[in-house]
Amino acid sequence: MRISGVTLPDDKQLAYTLPLIYGIGRIRAKEILAKAGIDATRKGKDISTEEEQSIRTVAESYLIEGELRREVGQNIKRLKDIRSARGLRHERRLPVRGGRTKTNSRTVRGNVRKTMGSGRRTLEKT
Repeated sequence: MRISGVTLPDDKQLAYTLPLIYGIGRIRAKEILAKAGIDATRKGKDISTEEEQSIRTVAESYLIEGELRREVGQNIKRLKDIRSARGLRHERRLPVRGGRTKTNSRTVRGNVRKTMGSGRRTLEKT
């Protein structure tokens, strides 16, 4: 089954295959299946073409895949263009919404934890 350019596996339950689409999570997948009138535990290979089409129409009524990626990208670009604090954090590839930067944020710049233990042992052996 294909929805918005994403091929979904036929051997898994529909409630677990729909979240493979960008913009659809577990809760939205169950909402889509409820609106389409299909049991969430059914597998992709067990549904008819009409049911598949109903899932596709309900899913594509939401903002998913390419359109959502484009909108998110435009939002980030807007933040960078107006030079907001969040935009600058995006440019520097740092955590945007807070977070511990001393140890958790491994960035392109480096910030690799350096320990004394391994370096000391190599010096003693030589």
